[in-house]
Amino acid sequence: MKRKHMVKNPVKDFNQLVEKVDNMKKKDKMDLSSDQDLSVAIMNLVSIEEHFFFTGVKTGKTRYYILLKQVREIRKSLLKRIIKNYEGEVWCISKHLLAASMRLMEVGTKQLGMGNKKTARDLFTKSFDLYSLFWGLNMNLVGVDGVKKIGGKQLSKRDKGKQGVMGKMRDLIKKAIDCCLE
Repeated sequence: MKRKHMVKNPVKDFNQLVEKVDNMKKKDKMDLSSDQDLSVAIMNLVSIEEHFFFTGVKTGKTRYYILLKQVREIRKSLLKRIIKNYEGEVWCISKHLLAASMRLMEVGTKQLGMGNKKTARDLFTKSFDLYSLFWGLNMNLVGVDGVKKIGGKQLSKRDKGKQGVMGKMRDLIKKAIDCCLE
């Protein structure tokens, strides 16, 4: 009989998820408002790295690669403030979740400017879903213990909303992170 590697699911339902985040905030373990600002800054640093890369390639000037390296070091040091504990490739997954979220937001903004409101809304939703997954992953709110196909996007038999992991994370992050709190 083969043993399947199971990861403990740290949260059983949405209410427990919200309670866990509230407790983390109360214990001063995280300043989610500042961390949200920091995560957006990190998104922009990843974009700056990309621009230095493409500018270096297009111009053939190596000084852009030196600048890219300097920005990368800043980005890595700031990412360490949010991602304290990670396993496997969670560090890289987190960086790419932020980068993809930023790019989808930018493409959505361009679509909005061209009058494509429906496409823009779809891209914005996907952007926020990736951003929410970043937070869910780094707040240890995402687990895979007992995950199996039930039907549609249900997370359990009791899940009446059928919005899946992304929908649950989206709802949680909307409630947990308020960047306007001082």
